[in-house]
Amino acid sequence: MSDNAARHTLLCLCAALAVLASPLADARRSDRAKAMEVTAGMQQGTLDDSTPTVLSGGVTIDQGTLHTEAARAEISTRGGEITRVVLTGSPARLRQELDDGTPMNAVANRIDYNVSNETVVFTGNVDIKQPRGSLAGERVVYNMSTGQVTSGGEGNGRVRMRILPKTGAGTAEPAKNDDADSPAEGG
Repeated sequence: MSDNAARHTLLCLCAALAVLASPLADARRSDRAKAMEVTAGMQQGTLDDSTPTVLSGGVTIDQGTLHTEAARAEISTRGGEITRVVLTGSPARLRQELDDGTPMNAVANRIDYNVSNETVVFTGNVDIKQPRGSLAGERVVYNMSTGQVTSGGEGNGRVRMRILPKTGAGTAEPAKNDDADSPAEGG
């Protein structure tokens, strides 16, 4: 491959990654200012910051357009404010509307949201779908304040991406992505 072809391929890959990651950066920011509604079959913990509150038995958490489902949730607080939420399940599910109104659906065995540094770590069978494409792998780290997305596999794991063309770009019709338009299973 010539230097020009290699450079062009690298630029296309970087542009594709930016297109896929950019909608994540626009997660509905107004959701964070809304009340958090939590339901579960069981709750254990204290009403202070000394230990995390553990929820189990079909946990759902709703906050604005954000909807999560998990078998178990562990919520940590400091000074009465939520600092971290760890969702686990087979899988745990997260659905949110982005600032531009498009849906984002994610599933993983574990979703670890550190509220303090605005970082979400998805681990184990991660599959994130948006109308413009999908990202799958064993681990995806998303920094909500910077929009930075880092993904990779553990061991021989690989990152898999699918990026659909913009509607109306050129004369080609975009590939149909049935999964992107439907909500996550169970949600």
